[in-house]
Amino acid sequence: MKKLILLAMLAFGVAAGAHASGGDLVWDKAPSRTNDLPALQNGAKLFVNYCLNCHSAAFMRFNRLKDIGLSEQQIKDNLLVGTDKVGDTMKSAIDPRQAKDWFGANPPDLTLIARSRSGHGGTGADYLYTYLRTYYRDPAKATGWNNLAFPNVGMPHVLWELQGEREPIFEKIEEHGHKVEVFKGWRQVSPGTMTPAQYDQAVGDLVSYLQWMAEPGQNSRVRIGVWVLLFLLVLTVIFWRLNAAYWKDIH
Repeated sequence: MKKLILLAMLAFGVAAGAHASGGDLVWDKAPSRTNDLPALQNGAKLFVNYCLNCHSAAFMRFNRLKDIGLSEQQIKDNLLVGTDKVGDTMKSAIDPRQAKDWFGANPPDLTLIARSRSGHGGTGADYLYTYLRTYYRDPAKATGWNNLAFPNVGMPHVLWELQGEREPIFEKIEEHGHKVEVFKGWRQVSPGTMTPAQYDQAVGDLVSYLQWMAEPGQNSRVRIGVWVLLFLLVLTVIFWRLNAAYWKDIH
């Protein structure tokens, strides 16, 4: 019995150490800009320029971007590459076999990524917003990059020129008799083309676009839902008064 208790205490200590070392990184709250057309347009531009090279969005057509205020000509001039047509779906030209050799796995389709990545830490948007802002240089990795939100990630930091290079700062503390590392912040190693605030703004726009792409009709659904609820409320009041008028003489 004593051995079982000791083993349980040891397991608890190891689990606590893993938690403190960053295994359960607290996700940052993503800004909500799914109603902000300029933000969505900027997010679409970032998605096409930086994500679509490897990741597809096979359930989204380019011409659906008209819903965020882009004209067909703007889509043709700024977002189409090569032989793509405005009615085509957003498919990456990368060879899946080569992608598996380069990254260890074929890059996933991103159409629904903002809905599929939700978890105990927050929404899928919160995860993506945190993930795209927690890359750091790691010479031990094949790509030269690692990520606090997704340790040992196979994807390199495609936005590094915008953000620059950073390294995480850890502090060693003792918990339950074990020394663990706790994440404390970042140190900028080299600057990017954007300031930290500008980069966070750009990532917020990209994540908002991914949110919108996962459900383009979401905003319309919410607006219609509000009007339906108001209609039902008014109808309830009318029926309530009709019911009272009907039973008035009977009582």
